[in-house]
Order: sequence, then C-alpha cells, then structure tokens
Amino acid sequence: MSSPHLYLVDGSSYIFRAYHRLPPLTNRHGLNVGAVYGYTTMLWKLVESLHKGDGPTHLAVIFDASAKTFRNDMFDGYKAHRPPPPPDLVPQFPLIRDATRAFSLPCIEEDGLEADDIIACYSKAALAQDWKVTIVSSDKDLMQLIEPGLDMLDTMNDRRIGRDYVIEKFGVPPEQLGEVLALMGDSVDNVPGVPGIGPKTAAQLIQQYGDVETLLARTDEIAKPKLKQNLVEYAEDARMSRELVRLVCDSPLPQPLDELAMKGIPHGPLREF
Repeated sequence: MSSPHLYLVDGSSYIFRAYHRLPPLTNRHGLNVGAVYGYTTMLWKLVESLHKGDGPTHLAVIFDASAKTFRNDMFDGYKAHRPPPPPDLVPQFPLIRDATRAFSLPCIEEDGLEADDIIACYSKAALAQDWKVTIVSSDKDLMQLIEPGLDMLDTMNDRRIGRDYVIEKFGVPPEQLGEVLALMGDSVDNVPGVPGIGPKTAAQLIQQYGDVETLLARTDEIAKPKLKQNLVEYAEDARMSRELVRLVCDSPLPQPLDELAMKGIPHGPLREF
C-alpha cells in the first residue's frame, strides 16, 4: 500500500492572486465577488487536475487568521510596510472560507501563527509518519521545508519545486535557505537583514560560513571593509531576521492529520454556495 500523500494549499496567496487576476465582479446583491470567483475557479482546477494525476489522499487549505502574530511581538516593524487589504476584498474573506468548506476541504487557520507556520507544522507531522507532502505555493519562505518526501507545486508556472531548484535559485540547499533569507532581508515583509547584502553576497557568505551565527563570530575574517562593518554594526538585526524567517514546526495541529482525508467534491453544497 502506498504512503498517504498530503497536499497543503497556501490559501492566502491564492486569494490575492485571484483578486489581482480578475476585473471587479459583483453578484446580484451588488457585493464584490471577483476574488471569490477567481479563488473557487483556481481551487476547482487544482483539485480536478490532482485527481487526474498522482492525486492526494489528504488535502487542506491554510489561511492567515490575522495580521498580528508572534513575529510582531518580536519586531513591531514586521510587515509594517504592507498596505491593508483593499476594502472591496475584505468582505470576500469569509465567503472564500465558506467556498472552501463547500468543496468539503478543511479550512485551517490559527491565531498567532502565519499560514506558513501551520503548513510547516503539518508538513513535519506528516513526514514523521512517512507520508509524502506537497505544498501548493511558490513562496520562498516555504522552500526552507523542502526535504526528501516533500516538494512544492507552483501552479502559476506549472512546475514542481525541489532541492535542485532552491540550490539553483539561492545558491544554497533548503536547510540553509533561512540563513540566506536572514542576511538579505525582505522589503515586502520588512525583515531588516543586513544593509548592503543581497541574495548573491548572502549565498556566498553562507556557502563559506554555514550559518548566520558562525559568520557573525568570524567577522574578523571578512576582507571587504564595508561588508565587515555592516556585519558588526547590524549583527543584532541579522540575528533577529534569522528568527523572523524561521518557521514554527512544533505547534499543536489545529486538526488531526487523519481529518484531512479527501472526501470528493459534493455538488450539493457547491450549487447552494
């Protein structure tokens, strides 16, 4: 008997992709539903294509529960530059969750954790039981989780993402990706990183020193004066950035793995929705 195969869909990224891909649409009550329509279309295509291929035995859609998480307690500037969701998108959030349940798919979110953290917790729990895992996303933060038995599916570009892709794109394997992300920072999430260090320099430093802490302990070996100065001056920002990009992998699961079993799409609730 083959191992169970869990698919974890990054629902939050699906919502924003759906919103930006379609022109505004309204229902008969005048409510904007463009994102709902786009989201359900994308989810239907995903589920249908997976059933035709090496389909999942288990699947869940994971959402961000709120804007504030433990990372904001660690650094109040985290994601501070992000604008609030568009006003016409906010009323669609609960409808999108209702639509997910109409597909008979678990819809999971947890206060204090980001969707990425919940995905990480389910991934590690499933791998520990010798399940296969596929994360439906192209988020670079989630690429830290790639290991034997776990890959990612980028539906926008119709490609699987594995270890080789991460090495080619970032210059390091998935287990060192968090070190590179910490040094280079992230302007979208307002992760500070170290000024003057971009992806290429970050990769070279981690290739040489292995991790952020070892690098910071050996800054006297850095030949370039400005790079050395920034690593010394912004050492605490580098350490904090490392924690900001680190995914939580050991939080209790909101629902047991067995409850994520695929049940097939019931047409009744979808028609009603």
